[in-house]
Parts: sequence; C-alpha cells; structure tokens
Amino acid sequence: MPDERVAWVSGASRGVGRGVAVALGAAGWTVWVTARSSGGHRTSHLPGTVEETAAAVDAAGGRGVPVACDHTDDAAVRAVVERLRTEHGGLDLLVNNVWGGYERLNAGAWPEWTAPVWEQPVELFDLMFAAGVRAHYVALALAAPLLVARRGLVVGISFDVAAPEESHGVAYTMAKAADDELARVAARQLAPHGVSSVALHPGLVRTEGVMQFAEHLDLARSQSAEGAGRVVAALARDSALVAEQSGRVLHVDRLADRYGVDVRT
Repeated sequence: MPDERVAWVSGASRGVGRGVAVALGAAGWTVWVTARSSGGHRTSHLPGTVEETAAAVDAAGGRGVPVACDHTDDAAVRAVVERLRTEHGGLDLLVNNVWGGYERLNAGAWPEWTAPVWEQPVELFDLMFAAGVRAHYVALALAAPLLVARRGLVVGISFDVAAPEESHGVAYTMAKAADDELARVAARQLAPHGVSSVALHPGLVRTEGVMQFAEHLDLARSQSAEGAGRVVAALARDSALVAEQSGRVLHVDRLADRYGVDVRT
C-alpha cells in the first residue's frame, strides 16, 4: 500500500515497547513487533508475547506483525531486516527499545540493583551492553538502508541518568549514556540521507516489571507505557521537529506538553 507507514519496535512483548507498538497501531501504523517471548516461550514470569502485542496493535486499528527474535543473535536480527526489505522495501520508523539487564531485577533482585558497583555482578553490565546497547547498534546498522529508502526516523528509548539526587548504578548509567551517544553520532552520519535519529527519555513508566517494586517508588508523576507510546506516535508525525532536533535527547514529558498528549493514563 503506497500510504502504509511501517514501524519496527524491538523488545515489544511488554513494557514500553508494547505501549509504543499499540499507540502506533492506534495511529494506523503497520508495526513489526520483535522480542524473545513468543507463543509458549516466555523469558520471565512477566506477561506478554510478541503475538499478544501484535493482536493489541490490530485491535487498536493498525496491523501488527509478530516476529520472535533474540536481539543478541545477529542472524536473527538480519532475518527480520530481510523480511522488512522483501515485504515493504523500506522502513519509516525504528524504535530501538529492546533492553537486557532487567532480567535479574524482574526476578526480584532489588537489593542487587541498588547496590554499589563492587557488590553488583559483572553479568549485569554484560547483559545491559549485549542485549541493550549492542542490540540497538546492530538493529540500526542493519536497518539503515531501509530507513534511507523512506527517509525515516530512529527513536532510541533511553533514560535520564544525570539527576544528581538519584543513583542508577554504574553499569546502567554507562549503558544509557552510550545509547544517547549512539543517537547523536548516528544522526550526523544519517543526516545526508534524510534520516533523523533521536534518543527519547521517558520518565518512570508503570511497566509490568516496575510495578513489582511499587512500594519502593514514588509513582505520583509516573507514565503509562501507552502514554509514552502516544508521544512516539506524535513525534513520528512531526518531521520538522525531528529534523531540527536530530541527534539530541528528547523528553517524553516535554513532548507531551508540546503535542497535548496524556502520558499518565
């Protein structure tokens, strides 16, 4: 279809990724949904599979395409890109959301998550970079020709770890800073080809994983996953802003004010 807008949202079986996928569906997008949780195979006790998210995209008014994909497997990611190339010829939006490192936290390791660097396992660092930063890099590198074909947009889901009153851990802070730098440097290289790249910072989002630890958190200004997703959908329509702000970090709350989007519900 000539007017079809095609998005790829990684790590979309649950959490922010699911919220973004469903919000894009409500805006009429075709959304490719990738993650490891598929069918009878789930990666944690938390709910959600790519098939369930794709069905929610359909119900919202879009078209969901579920694809089981381990984003630490380059061949699996390349296979997704080849399918996108064959079926659509290009890609309008890549939402780099998949994120490793939460597995141990989601399993209940809150004390470990908040511990100083010398008490955190090195495995935590490895997961965040292999299934987070590196996964974002690989998806962008492989999908870049498809984005060029549509003069598309890359949104890297990151987080503001600069607040001095908060401690997010050394590994987490390093990984999120690397994601922000990926958006910045990629923007410079993609600009001559008409592709924009931004890092997007949600606030505290009431994901399935986060709500396990609600007693430890102040949720007064928290966002819903679909609320953050509505901001992504609005941003993807604002070609002038993304071209002007390409390479920068954007904040969900500030964009919500700009677009009149409710991110709380």
